[in-house]
Amino acid sequence: MAAPIMEFEGVDKFFGDQQVLYDIDLSVDEQEVVVVIGPSGSGKSTLLRCANRLETIRDGEIRLDGRSVVDANVNEIRQQIGMVFQSFNLFPHKTALENVALGPRKIKGLSEAAANEQAHELLDRVGLAAETGSYPGALSGGQQQRVAIARALAMEPRVMLFDEVTSALDPELVGEVLDVIEGLAAEGMTMMLVTHEMGFAREVADRIVLMADGRVVERTEVDTFFDRPETERGQQFLSRLL
Repeated sequence: MAAPIMEFEGVDKFFGDQQVLYDIDLSVDEQEVVVVIGPSGSGKSTLLRCANRLETIRDGEIRLDGRSVVDANVNEIRQQIGMVFQSFNLFPHKTALENVALGPRKIKGLSEAAANEQAHELLDRVGLAAETGSYPGALSGGQQQRVAIARALAMEPRVMLFDEVTSALDPELVGEVLDVIEGLAAEGMTMMLVTHEMGFAREVADRIVLMADGRVVERTEVDTFFDRPETERGQQFLSRLL
């Protein structure tokens, strides 16, 4: 059996004296989609940020392909572990094409022509072939989020992390972003997602991880979780949502 592509082992995280993650043990297999759910303040987003070295852990280990993320060069880690946030964080003075091509040019050393060709392909992949010359201010929130996804994919990451990527969008724009993520899942992209969209979670996930109070309280296959959650905490969480 192949080793997991990403592993969390005994991970503790503190903000000052406040502990926010407790002894997290979790693994993600290659081409698996793991959806992390739970109430606000349960540590979901913090867990993803630790995976991408945006936050540092106090104890434990995080590994990518068996190698420590904690001790690795942070720029190398962020090439291999892409992340898309609630906010789009696009450069407002650069076009969609320029936003996507910038990282490969500056970090990976691609030529302008090669980076632009890749950016065209990725923007087409997320349904924005007609918007390559548009600036973020001229795009809808859903379009901006799709540019952000294309930008993360441009680094050719091994794993993609999505942190509540639809929470800042108007309801009618949510679907276009979720469609892109579903497409990535169908293509075999390894992903961890934090979301409150339960219908989407059920559709796209291979496994559900439920967090509460900084701990993993349930991890199970998606149908098992939604049909017959194994823990009382899981039953309570679902009863409030469904």
